[in-house]
Amino acid sequence: MSTSDNKKYQVQVVIHLSVAIFCALFGVIYEKFSHNIYSYYMIYAFAVPLVCGAFPYAILALRGTRVPNERAIRFWNSAIATFTVGSVFRGVLDLYGSTNKLSVVYPIAGAVLVVLTIVSLIRGRKRD
Repeated sequence: MSTSDNKKYQVQVVIHLSVAIFCALFGVIYEKFSHNIYSYYMIYAFAVPLVCGAFPYAILALRGTRVPNERAIRFWNSAIATFTVGSVFRGVLDLYGSTNKLSVVYPIAGAVLVVLTIVSLIRGRKRD
């Protein structure tokens, strides 16, 4: 693995950690003004970029593993963003005391992006 690949993973770790910290702060502030109404979707929205983004990229950087193509990274980052935004959206709806039919779109779109990531990884390995 080249140093540029390692640098890319380090940048991804910093980005995902920043997003996780932002989501945690956003959840704390939003729920502070929600009159003691809590939503687990809002509380744990930070976990998606932390567990699915920062940790895997840190492991890849430490192990020196190379991902076969950039497309897989883009699909994976898009899946993380979709799940995170969906969690915050659902949390806002829960705190507001409302429902919305569009809240089911986020998990479905995230799952499709995860499948596209896996397909992209498999296709990238077959080319090597």
